[in-house]
Amino acid sequence: MKKRQIFILLTTIFCLSTLNSFAAEEIPYGIVNFGNCVTESKYGKQEQESFEKLREQMTSLMTDIEKQLNEIATKFQDAEFVDSLSPEAEQEMKSRFQTLNEELNRYQNQYMQVMQQANMKLMQTMNNYVSKASEVIAKKRKLPMVVREEACFFYNPSFDITSSIIDEMDKSYTKESKAEAPAVDQAKK
Repeated sequence: MKKRQIFILLTTIFCLSTLNSFAAEEIPYGIVNFGNCVTESKYGKQEQESFEKLREQMTSLMTDIEKQLNEIATKFQDAEFVDSLSPEAEQEMKSRFQTLNEELNRYQNQYMQVMQQANMKLMQTMNNYVSKASEVIAKKRKLPMVVREEACFFYNPSFDITSSIIDEMDKSYTKESKAEAPAVDQAKK
């Protein structure tokens, strides 16, 4: 009986000491906040700037059409103006209003499609940049994996490597910009 108790005691001590060594040794991994990589990195800022330019172009086009529609609508609300028009001129204005309205609807639909496609392209491009930087940082730190923050319910903040990823992305951006500068200079000559 005593041998059995000693065996159980030794087994328990061994298990507890093994568990303590596993608990003391943290599993190394990296957590990345993808949103911060998009908003804070040079690549992200460049991609967002391109997205914004496209959005502004599409918006200015629709604003111009809306202005024309509002001018026609204002004229139609002026009873004196409408009475002064010939039936043909009134019909022409109504036709123009309808055409502009259809054109605006078409541009609004195109705007939504173009913005969705541009957003998908931005996310895919940024995902590639973050992925490449994550691989570099993981190799440097000997991390077996790097995970998006959104995939975690909880994580120890000491595993957050977002700033290192952004730094690596910015280094890559700088190298790429320097490599493109001579090519642009050569093209100008």
